[in-house]
Amino acid sequence: MGEEPSSAEWLDPEHVGAYRRRADEFPHRLEGEAVLIEHLPQDLGRVLDLGCGDGRLLAMVLAERPGASGVALDFSAVMLDAARRRFDGDGRVEVVEHDLGRPLPGDLGRFDAVVSSMAIHHLEDDRKRALYRECLAVLEPGGVFANFEHVASPTERLHAAFFAAIGEPLENEDPSDRTVSVETQLAWLRDVGFEDVDCHWKWLEMALLAGVSPSAPA
Repeated sequence: MGEEPSSAEWLDPEHVGAYRRRADEFPHRLEGEAVLIEHLPQDLGRVLDLGCGDGRLLAMVLAERPGASGVALDFSAVMLDAARRRFDGDGRVEVVEHDLGRPLPGDLGRFDAVVSSMAIHHLEDDRKRALYRECLAVLEPGGVFANFEHVASPTERLHAAFFAAIGEPLENEDPSDRTVSVETQLAWLRDVGFEDVDCHWKWLEMALLAGVSPSAPA
């Protein structure tokens, strides 16, 4: 989902409703997100979900790691209302309004994992790089950053193949998309200081990019 003021469609209840109805039906999305969860620590403590939308990814994480707690962060009031309804009565979850186009709030605390699903690609490239640095700063030593993301294809033919595979005409491409190649983003993660950086799963323009916060010296 979108995280910049230009992404006005994510403030529109009709657009958000249509997105939510088909979110789990997006080809291979659940498969990739399952791999994301596999890479999280079994003893997961606190997890931060960036661009949480209605909370679907965080709910999946907490179902697999029931001892964890989470912060769900998004800018869309419509999505945040849905997230609050999803987590109503669940004391493990805090829902926070925040635009990822701005630096992360300084009072979030520390996390054992930072996750995201199809949100960060809406940011401009400089902000993506800055956000990766901020994610590293809020992670505990050995913490995991796992971003299930919409990435750029290396060729126009593959880009067209992706849209054909998801059943969408190219003219329906989201104008707020700012996709970047897997290789470029892996380099960005390494540059800001993440270790064990890799692409753990990929299908056309969907990929799981991950890195680990350096462990404290022995």
